[in-house]
Amino acid sequence: MEINWYPGHMARAKRLLADQLGRVDVVLELCDARLPDSSRNPDLERLIRGKSRVLLLNKSDLANPNVTAAWLRYYRAQGVQAAPFSAVGSRPKEALALIDTAAREAVERAAAKGVRKIVRAMVVGVPNVGKSTLINRLHGSGIAKTGDKPGVTRANQWVNISPYLQLMDSPGLMWPKLEDQLAARRLCYIGSVKDDVVDLPMLTIHLLEDLLQAAPEMACQRYRIPDRELRGEALLEAVCRGRGFLMKGGVCDYDRCCAVVLDEFRAGKCGRITLEFPPRTRETEEEKHAGNQPE
Repeated sequence: MEINWYPGHMARAKRLLADQLGRVDVVLELCDARLPDSSRNPDLERLIRGKSRVLLLNKSDLANPNVTAAWLRYYRAQGVQAAPFSAVGSRPKEALALIDTAAREAVERAAAKGVRKIVRAMVVGVPNVGKSTLINRLHGSGIAKTGDKPGVTRANQWVNISPYLQLMDSPGLMWPKLEDQLAARRLCYIGSVKDDVVDLPMLTIHLLEDLLQAAPEMACQRYRIPDRELRGEALLEAVCRGRGFLMKGGVCDYDRCCAVVLDEFRAGKCGRITLEFPPRTRETEEEKHAGNQPE
């Protein structure tokens, strides 16, 4: 299953983002805490180089807290200001404090000239990591359009958070060629790539296999999988029969199965699970599985 999705509006979004970077003081990058590696666009790293930035591991309430802590140590060791966040749970002042810290140098330079600076921060990330939801959380209203599918935000839009803070909501930005197909698959898990361009049965099989690796007890219990060694179509059929996704005559309803499995993972109903681990902890099984259990 090869995945590649780069609609025309993303090329325009990349040009708009590059044009606006000279006008911002801080870049606020969001990734999905369950996939801290795959959900970061390498093109963004090149575009925002030299800018003061903050990395938020969003949806941290859906991720394994032990592994999130390991990722934070990894990023901070690289000099990246990183923090966990939940756009629907964390207090807005936590994110605002991070922006203030990142913008401090620019604010102090302006103050030395007798100017009260308006800080402009750009919110960036791949589709569906919660950028617009974060802005609405900080603003206190639904000022930015949100949705559970990629492509909702199509243009840059400035939002006034306070008299001295403006945030720019930018369209989710993918990279032109998804050469790492494992990362591409995982972006599909969280809805960063539209479902209608993907082989959903194969995607669902890959997700179930990943869940069996990351949290086998949860996966077997939730999806009534009789044998944790099952793989491929046999695994998908077992889930259909275990969860009762059957049509007349006992025929497996694969469409319903795929929709439910993907929706449950995206909504965090499988428990606090992280599928990716920082390099120094990839071989640490205890850290991999600690906390990967349903709540």
